[in-house]
Amino acid sequence: MPNIKINNALISVSNKNEIESIAKKLKKFNVHIISTGGTAQFLQKKNIAVTNIESITKFPEIFDGRVKTLHPAIFGGILNRRFLKKDQKIVEKHNITNIDLIIINLYDFENTIKKTKSENKIIEKIDIGGPSLIRAAAKNF
Repeated sequence: MPNIKINNALISVSNKNEIESIAKKLKKFNVHIISTGGTAQFLQKKNIAVTNIESITKFPEIFDGRVKTLHPAIFGGILNRRFLKKDQKIVEKHNITNIDLIIINLYDFENTIKKTKSENKIIEKIDIGGPSLIRAAAKNF
């Protein structure tokens, strides 16, 4: 597999420790950052330019943030095979933005279980999008 220049990075993190410094380093290399709601707001407050994921998906985050990255525009950007002309025709047809790098961390499920017995709080810490993004990135490594 050839080396790919990182043009676009998707950042979606629940734990924002160190994400400011990582984002600033990406910007130094002219990497365009796509980000989800809370992460986008955090980076924008630090004067780091980001594109909100809704600009890519043309669809809002829904169900209190339960659905934000689970969209063909995002997974198509990660999973398209850049060496296949048929994939690139689909990318062009659907105006899909390639995503070259994902930076995520998963919800702190284990810590939540230690801190609460609330079934509703525990259920909300079951991460769906994060593992799916990891799997997509691994598949297209």
